[in-house]
Amino acid sequence: MYAVVLLVCCSWVALLCPSAQAYENLALHQPAWQSSTWETNTGVYLTADLAVDGRYTDMAWYGGSCAVSYPVHQATAEWWVDLGGVKNIHQVFIHYLTGDEMWDEGNYLTQFFLGFSVYISNTTNKENGVLCFRDTNYTNATIPNPVNITCPYHGRYVIYYNNRTHPPYPVDYSDLTANLLCEVEVYGCDVYTYGLDCKRCGNCSGSVQCDHVTGTCPNGCDPGMYGDECDRECSNNTYGVECKELCGNCSNGEPCHHVDGSCPSGCNAGAYGITCKESCGNCRNGEPCNDVDGSCRYGCDVGLYGKTCDEACQPGRYGINCATPCGPNCQGCNRFTGVCEFGCLLEWTGTFCEERKCSNNTYGVECKELCGHCSNGEPCQHLDGSCPSGCNAGAYGVTCKESCGNCSNGDPCNDVDGSCPNGCDVGVYGKTCDEACQPDRYGLNCAKPCGPNCQGCNRFTGVCEFGCLPGWKGIFCEERKCGNNTYGVECEEFCGDCSNGELCHHVDGSCPSGCNAGSYGVTCKESCGNCSNGEPCHHVDGSCPSGCNAGAYGVTCKESCGKCRNGEPCNDVDGSCRYGCDIGVYGKTCDEACQPGRYGINCATPCGQNCQGCNRFTGVCEFGCLTGWTGPSCEKRSKYMFRLRLSY
Repeated sequence: MYAVVLLVCCSWVALLCPSAQAYENLALHQPAWQSSTWETNTGVYLTADLAVDGRYTDMAWYGGSCAVSYPVHQATAEWWVDLGGVKNIHQVFIHYLTGDEMWDEGNYLTQFFLGFSVYISNTTNKENGVLCFRDTNYTNATIPNPVNITCPYHGRYVIYYNNRTHPPYPVDYSDLTANLLCEVEVYGCDVYTYGLDCKRCGNCSGSVQCDHVTGTCPNGCDPGMYGDECDRECSNNTYGVECKELCGNCSNGEPCHHVDGSCPSGCNAGAYGITCKESCGNCRNGEPCNDVDGSCRYGCDVGLYGKTCDEACQPGRYGINCATPCGPNCQGCNRFTGVCEFGCLLEWTGTFCEERKCSNNTYGVECKELCGHCSNGEPCQHLDGSCPSGCNAGAYGVTCKESCGNCSNGDPCNDVDGSCPNGCDVGVYGKTCDEACQPDRYGLNCAKPCGPNCQGCNRFTGVCEFGCLPGWKGIFCEERKCGNNTYGVECEEFCGDCSNGELCHHVDGSCPSGCNAGSYGVTCKESCGNCSNGEPCHHVDGSCPSGCNAGAYGVTCKESCGKCRNGEPCNDVDGSCRYGCDIGVYGKTCDEACQPGRYGINCATPCGQNCQGCNRFTGVCEFGCLTGWTGPSCEKRSKYMFRLRLSY
């Protein structure tokens, strides 16, 4: 069981002194560990748990009550105890091994204790925790034993650590260190406690730990609580967060629940809900509503409906629970009385719109519409004008105001949709036989097409009254128009050189069997070009199968060659000259005169530099020389310029 000790907190680290404070030793008999363990000459292991066994009266080397690391002298020494869970730590006492010698500057063991540290952590790694204490001031004359360390932290592991890893060391320090712990006592409380007597924390918001000394809550109180320590329930008819909410209308004025504001004995009449803050609706006969859900046991008063009787009737309803519909001819009635205060539908009148308004074969708004041709003259329906027994012959539709179309043989149409049972008369079509034929149709139901050569026919007779296509004539454009080897709109064109003198087509002039030799094209009006050896060209495109005679080129051999060098024939496809051009011309087909400033074969030679412009064949400067020059090619200086230079 936990030990209890009287403590005083005189300073950050102080000697044990009497006090009335009581904390539990949280480390007693808890699991412990150290970085290494020493075995005595008698085979006894001085393990880590000896420092939490509650025995520290024998502090000798071989007393068997102290935890000692091995080898005794090492660069680092570490020991920890597992408190079994996160605890509210207040103080740590460390009893150091004395060798049963006086603890003063003459005890050589003090040098191994100097420079120690204590960490509080939630893991076994000290780096994950907080440094509670590190010795930087003690000497072998001032270091206490036991040492009392105030550690106001929460944690699961208390870690003792010492090291000799960064020389040089202060005076009195050993060069190496060790664990020489006879007892480590950790005094404090479980989490969610505070104060000298480990009093339980109040109702802190978010269930966080209160201040371990004062018990105050860092983030305020849970709903329904108040006070520095959040240990007092809301009062004075309040509840909720920070007691800011006022209680509702609880039965007989009793206080509401301090957390949620609920009323233990229900609500006063006229209120309902968990907090009794909701007001009842209008229950039937003034009955009180259910204080839990606000429902009315016997239903709602007139003009209202809904679970809590607080909703006005929807348009079209009135009375108790809004259960009665307004009159069928009403535009909207009073929710209490059912009176049609927003007017009546067409042709109705009266307080409840129960009286018919129209007469004298009329209907509709203000009875301004006249009935149609109802069967046997019966009156139409006063609202929409419909005819109860259908229409008279020749009329159709809901109101019998539509006239039938032209049905075949004068048949009457259907009085509902106007359709003709046996089809349409000549010149019309459609469901109701009231649409004129399209321009290219005629006859019964417009079923016949106009003649193929017609520009548009009469929809009744089929006569081509809008004219014929070119080349045709007659009432139905069925007769060929042109003769005497002519064709076209007015037969103004003559046929071409058709094969064997046959007639061309009277509209477009095409030759049915092609052209005579020497002609080509659709109308055989094109003459063949200069084909090789006088062979005929192709009758459609005029191409020469074996190419062109010398001096001609192109697909149809109608192009003349340019001036090729030495009179060579040109290429009969593209007119190019294999060896270049003759003098005075250039270009792909050698048919372009030399540009000014050039002459000779292929125009490759430039005119003389003093020339005003030379002959493209000879290079002679036929347009004169620049000033100071003479000769056929302007290659000689003039005597005048020579004399002028001598005068200088």
